Amino acid sequence: MTDIEIIKKLEQYDTPSITNVVATYPKNKELCLGLYDPWTVNWYTDETLKCMYPVLGKRAGIAVTCIVGLPNPDSDRLQWADVFRAINNAGLPVILAIKQELPKEIKRKNGLSGGNLTTAFKAAGAVGAISDGPSRDIDEIRPKEFQYMLTGVCAGHGDFSIKAVNVPVNICGMDIAPGEVIHMDENGAVKFPREVLPKVLEYVTILLAKEAEMQKKVEAATGDVEKIIRIMQGFE
Repeated sequence: MTDIEIIKKLEQYDTPSITNVVATYPKNKELCLGLYDPWTVNWYTDETLKCMYPVLGKRAGIAVTCIVGLPNPDSDRLQWADVFRAINNAGLPVILAIKQELPKEIKRKNGLSGGNLTTAFKAAGAVGAISDGPSRDIDEIRPKEFQYMLTGVCAGHGDFSIKAVNVPVNICGMDIAPGEVIHMDENGAVKFPREVLPKVLEYVTILLAKEAEMQKKVEAATGDVEKIIRIMQGFE
């Protein structure tokens, strides 16, 4: 399978299951890659990130990153055009990670990306975006089937500018490097290196089959708590 095919296949699975095979259970060497220390490395997002369109389901793609901040006429040279080109040059479905380096009192009311920018993001090759601040035009964007993971929404914004494109960023507790894979749904987002795409798909497929079998056994044992305990402990 190509990387594009694997990425699309991963959208059939929920993000918590992806975290399980990436790093959540490092002692399970058969079905967990153990890529990160689960607690000390910033490899998934925290509770401040919210899914704007849960009905759209999961999204996965290669990370393209950018940083926005307040305008500085003496140093600003980058534009949104540079972001569009970076998305297009990725060659795979993209999750755009937008870091908002703004003063706190401004960041909370920065309706960053509306319908026009979102249309351009999608046309350039992005399937979703993740940001550590709010955005806007939720109703306008909904029919575009472009997934947003944000801290919230607000109606307006002032001037801001692009400070960097494709540099490491931290979004709501998750460290993201350009080119990493991001998988996200209403539970949050997780990242992992592109080179392990085949293993992530292999492991999550096996894991969910095993979990489905176990849950079926537990449901069949309804009312027999001792049998339920044995099943959960792996003895049946």
